[in-house]
Amino acid sequence: MALNDILAPSAVFPTLKVGSKKQALQELSAHAAALLKRDEREIFETLNQRERLGSTGVGNGIAIPHGKLAKMDKLFGMFARLERPIDFEALDGEPVDLIFLLLAPEAAGADHLKALARVARLLRDPETARKLRHCRDAQAIHTLLTGTAATDAA
Repeated sequence: MALNDILAPSAVFPTLKVGSKKQALQELSAHAAALLKRDEREIFETLNQRERLGSTGVGNGIAIPHGKLAKMDKLFGMFARLERPIDFEALDGEPVDLIFLLLAPEAAGADHLKALARVARLLRDPETARKLRHCRDAQAIHTLLTGTAATDAA
């Protein structure tokens, strides 16, 4: 599964300003709701429910909040680079500044896990993470994450 299939150029936020994990999840939920034309609260509750099981802060300043939603027809990804790192209760205790949100249909199963693994592999690459941290251009970030030049404005 190519990240280009789940991450639209309009779902990249190069300078998100938040001060806490809760605020980050709220902002991400609001942006995702607008892009997906879904209920913001439903998305926030889904993400929050997953966080209660354990932080999705995977270490090295990276978090991959994720969840499954009813009546979704395909995987949806969104990326945010935070202006300032925040405490995300990450496994390594380090603050988070790179967040990739992943939402999946309830029946996604293996596709959801494959997408999570792909995102984790990509963001854990030290050179990719370094480039993402220094880039403030949404188009360039999208290209870096997907390996393709964005051609649509969706």
